[in-house]
Amino acid sequence: MKSVVISGIQQVGIGVSSLKDAWKWYRENFGVDIRVFEEKATAGLMKNYTGGEVRSRHAALALNLQGGGGFEIWQYTDRVPQAPEFEVSLGDLGIFAVKIKSRDVKATFEEFRKRKLDLIGGLKKDPLGDDHFFVKDPFGNIFQVVKGHVFFKERKSLTGASYGVIIGVTNMERAIKFYSKILGYDKVVYDKTGQFDDFEGLPKESKEMHRVLLFHNNERKGAFSRLFGASYIELISINQEKPKKIFKGRFWGDLGFIHLCYDIRGMKNMKALCEKEGFPFTVDSVSGHDQDVFDMGEAAGHFAYVEDPDGTLIEFVEAHKLPLIKKLGISLNLMKRDPEKALPDWLINAMRFNRVKG
Repeated sequence: MKSVVISGIQQVGIGVSSLKDAWKWYRENFGVDIRVFEEKATAGLMKNYTGGEVRSRHAALALNLQGGGGFEIWQYTDRVPQAPEFEVSLGDLGIFAVKIKSRDVKATFEEFRKRKLDLIGGLKKDPLGDDHFFVKDPFGNIFQVVKGHVFFKERKSLTGASYGVIIGVTNMERAIKFYSKILGYDKVVYDKTGQFDDFEGLPKESKEMHRVLLFHNNERKGAFSRLFGASYIELISINQEKPKKIFKGRFWGDLGFIHLCYDIRGMKNMKALCEKEGFPFTVDSVSGHDQDVFDMGEAAGHFAYVEDPDGTLIEFVEAHKLPLIKKLGISLNLMKRDPEKALPDWLINAMRFNRVKG
């Protein structure tokens, strides 16, 4: 099987009811203030997940130059986005929480407490003995602030951005195989079963659960690998009762965490790998489009989706062109570069000219 280069988590998609309000909160608290693109358009290729109709949306991809994946903040403009009809709980199928990396978890906790953010359960120790805590945004989404090990750039903000996710699954062995074979998370950091005090305050925290934290043995490579960096996947399975699908009866783009996206090179090789492992692409911007490159306004490339064994949406993006310094009209052609070579730091730092303030 030919190789695929994974640079890391590019972004987590977040369905919101107001892009303006949500992005302001994420800028102020998670430092995602670098605008990669922002556009209003239709999501024609996602009809399989939007009720069979082409939907209109306003979306923005925002990064934090301290590192980690960004947020794709996504708002319907032709319908009112729907919330789940039930309280989403640990072990429900889909993305339950996004991990945010911090230089100093205790200091971040105290700062968030001063800001009177919605902290859940207090400062806790994970199974490795590291500090972490949960915080809920004003829109009902849960984030876990955890210890970060590598940061791209020093800034005043205490946090980088996306460092992984917590995902509910039904069959732990099958889920581990998927995230290991497809995405390279081949290292089990811990594998625990029981009740966990560090989940205090979260829905279903009192239930016995199977909890596995995955990491990748191989260092990420590729153009943005130094910015996106390492990441973790935490899988949660609750076997005493049937979990609910977080997006059951709703559309992709409705409220909550809609997908987990990876920046890659070698989309054709990734497609072959997914098919070999039994997870064919459910969306492919090239096969579903009459061009080899899909134009995303200020950016262009090739994107595709697969579903994990429980239907959680994983996106792959092979960026061909990205706006580097929007104000000067300078863009970057990634297809002319060595797919494994990281961009020089000064070039990544130039994205600071795309910073959104206020």
